[in-house]
Amino acid sequence: MATNGSRHVISTMADLEALYPDGVYPPAKVKETDRITRAYRELVEASPFFALATIGPGGLDCSPRGDPKGFVRVIDEKTIVVPDRRGNNRIDSLRNLIHDPRVALLFLIPGVSETLRIVGRATISTDPELTASFTMQGKAPRTVLVVAVEQVFFQCAKAIVRSKLWDPSTQVERSTLPTPGKILAEISGGKVGGDEHDRLAPERMKATIY
Repeated sequence: MATNGSRHVISTMADLEALYPDGVYPPAKVKETDRITRAYRELVEASPFFALATIGPGGLDCSPRGDPKGFVRVIDEKTIVVPDRRGNNRIDSLRNLIHDPRVALLFLIPGVSETLRIVGRATISTDPELTASFTMQGKAPRTVLVVAVEQVFFQCAKAIVRSKLWDPSTQVERSTLPTPGKILAEISGGKVGGDEHDRLAPERMKATIY
């Protein structure tokens, strides 16, 4: 078990499995499918948010994606379509997809403790009819992601229950944490960010949300 000078590092499959000898909880395998079932479709269509994981030459990326519920469109049991809304223009996820189409999506539904995971392969499309169909506030996304579904399963409620994510009593007052302006100013030595950045944030958000 010892590696890299530490006797506490797990580095082999045998060592790992020895720590978890009970095996997979039977429903954990049953819930996994290679398609979007009717029940899973209801979960997708109820979600206003998911995290998108991609991988490329520069490494891993995980980015938040959100819109009104139903923004992830289920075309059929093996295909979903997602608008690529305006962001910070780093396009890290899209850059990764040029090199590696594999994606993983983790869906959250406000007030619901189970999450949903979809794994598949994505292509970047500029189909004008498709992009136009996702128009919001008069603005269509430049691209949409067409995901070929390979694996779907729900995640049990334990993580959300333990974290009390949806419990109003655990909500953090935003004013107790560093603002984006303060974070930028700290990193840039005051060259970017600051109070002016925060002051203009509401109008900037309004103008660039779509």
